[in-house]
Amino acid sequence: MTTARTEATQPTRATQVADAYYEFGTPAERWDRARMFFEAKEYVTAADILAGLVAEVPEQVAARLLLARAYYHSAQLRKAEAQLRAVLERDPVEQYAALMLGRTLERQGRPAEAAPHLRVAAALAGEFPDAEQDR
Repeated sequence: MTTARTEATQPTRATQVADAYYEFGTPAERWDRARMFFEAKEYVTAADILAGLVAEVPEQVAARLLLARAYYHSAQLRKAEAQLRAVLERDPVEQYAALMLGRTLERQGRPAEAAPHLRVAAALAGEFPDAEQDR
């Protein structure tokens, strides 16, 4: 018995070419390519490249943080949140990740959840607003 693939489940030529492009080269080359797309404000393309890189080297905080930024700028906020939580799990004192997580939660309309992350980010940056008010 032969089973024919439906058009919906068969990858298109464009998808195959894009996947090959995202996965082409060494991790360093893909990192450079992703940064180039990010700097050009092509956040979705940067995220596509970075997602594969993060899957390959999950312990790399820099790639995961740039992936979170690409998701944030392309309004993929749940994905950004997940990546930022993973960064903070690996590096709890990553100030920028705490700040971004707070901003991501705010952007999703979750200010109560954002507040502790924003306070931690401010403290890690050496900003203590309560102490300045006490002077």
